[in-house]
Amino acid sequence: MGTEDRPAESGQGRRKRSGEKLADWADGRLGLHRVVRATMRKAFPDHWSYMLGEICVYSFLVIILTGVYLTFYFHPSSAQVTYDGSYAPLRGQLVSEAFDSTMDISFDVRGGLLIRQAHHWAALVFVAAVLVHMMRVFFTGAFRRPREVNWLLGFSLLVLAMFAGLTGYDLPDDQLSGTGLAIVNGTLLSTPIIGSYLSFFLFGGDFPGNDLVPRFNTIHILVIPGIMAAVVVAHLALLLYHKHTQFAGPGRTKTNVVGPPVQVYAVKSAGYFFMVAGVIFIAAAIAQINPIWRYGPYRPDQVSAGSQPDWYMGVADGLLRVMPGWELNFWGHTLALDNFLPLMAGVCLFLAMGVYPFIEAWVTGDDREQNLLDRPRDRPVRTGLGVAWLSVYVVALLGAANDLIATHFRLSVNTVTWAVRFGLFVVPVLAYIVAKRCALGLQRRDREKVLHGRETGVVKRLSYGEFVEVHEPLTREQLHSLTAHQQYKPLPAGTEQTTNGGRAWTRRLRVKLSRGYYGENAQITKPTPREYEEITSGH
Repeated sequence: MGTEDRPAESGQGRRKRSGEKLADWADGRLGLHRVVRATMRKAFPDHWSYMLGEICVYSFLVIILTGVYLTFYFHPSSAQVTYDGSYAPLRGQLVSEAFDSTMDISFDVRGGLLIRQAHHWAALVFVAAVLVHMMRVFFTGAFRRPREVNWLLGFSLLVLAMFAGLTGYDLPDDQLSGTGLAIVNGTLLSTPIIGSYLSFFLFGGDFPGNDLVPRFNTIHILVIPGIMAAVVVAHLALLLYHKHTQFAGPGRTKTNVVGPPVQVYAVKSAGYFFMVAGVIFIAAAIAQINPIWRYGPYRPDQVSAGSQPDWYMGVADGLLRVMPGWELNFWGHTLALDNFLPLMAGVCLFLAMGVYPFIEAWVTGDDREQNLLDRPRDRPVRTGLGVAWLSVYVVALLGAANDLIATHFRLSVNTVTWAVRFGLFVVPVLAYIVAKRCALGLQRRDREKVLHGRETGVVKRLSYGEFVEVHEPLTREQLHSLTAHQQYKPLPAGTEQTTNGGRAWTRRLRVKLSRGYYGENAQITKPTPREYEEITSGH
């Protein structure tokens, strides 16, 4: 029997195209299909506060893209050349190659100034977004188990972003960045024992040295971005593994996530990326930042007046400015406390933020997985501590502008400095008290709403002449949102058995902290089902 022409096979029998073969090859070795399929089934909570984390990612992408563009034109060298560019006031002056190339980017490269300013603005937005995102995580308790590692990754990202900004800020080798470097060098030299070695390694010899710009350039464009990219990937991977947290509400439990599917989320995220990038480029186009041509090239024997660091380093500069000029002399050595103590205070301020989740977990003793978020009002002590931490940051930031505050408001710089010194001790205490009282007041209002309903504003006169306001009962969804949070009870004395005297003080400390967090004056007890039934049945 002769051969016959047979129709093309379909389904499993048809021949695969080259694209399908490539997809099958990749899926068989990388498992991409399973990963994509699992991701497509995920839901993402739809709450405005989650956009803060997305701003971090999108501004980081803008930083990378603009940074790559700038590396094509920037020359990281301290070698001296004669400036002969478009900016006439500086022509004929000796400048470093770093300063010269930055001036060329600003005046002679097409679109260079826009990209350079977008890079700077994106860095400022990125650090601000990371800090605000971490505060959102802090105030809502999203750092609790099993997300402690993700909190540490976010904290590491904040610290890395600050150092990335510091190294990039100093690359143009202008007078403003040089003034900041002199402060950095003084702070390093104040470190006991290893300070001189740190300074020598960083500057390649005596300050300012000739190796600083190349070393900072390597750190800025290679070392720190590589670590940050790894941290961001690890952060997102853990986020997908643990799933998103969400606020309490109808249908939301500790084991599910309620929100739009990933397809909708992806479309919204794409639009949001262009919005973030657009705002950054609009700011770069209309708001001048870091005009190095006004400062001029760095001269070690000069200091620019009114010099201010970027806002995220302002806390360190403010602590340095308000610290008295104390020194200790012993064994032929001098310990410069006016630099060393502010350095330690800044380190302790950030370490307190980094280790806080572990302190709260130790106080509560709760090792369960927490996937539902707290409202800040439901944790008054935590909210008060967070506001107090931010108040220290703000007061120190004001200290970094003590000279400008004095000149603009016609005050004595000593008066401003002393006000900041007192403020660093007084303002955090007041901020803690006010924030805690506000949270307790909101808790008390929630309790009244649960028991008596929502005030309608309608006044009714009863038959015997009394005027009362009509209250509208809350829906089940509203009742759930106001009462779904868990309230811890303070640990009683003797909770932990001590086998030796070494653990007695930790037990007492834990009991005292527990009472401070969840004691009588630390939270308003939410209504029990029995109380709610008695009140509603009475109505």
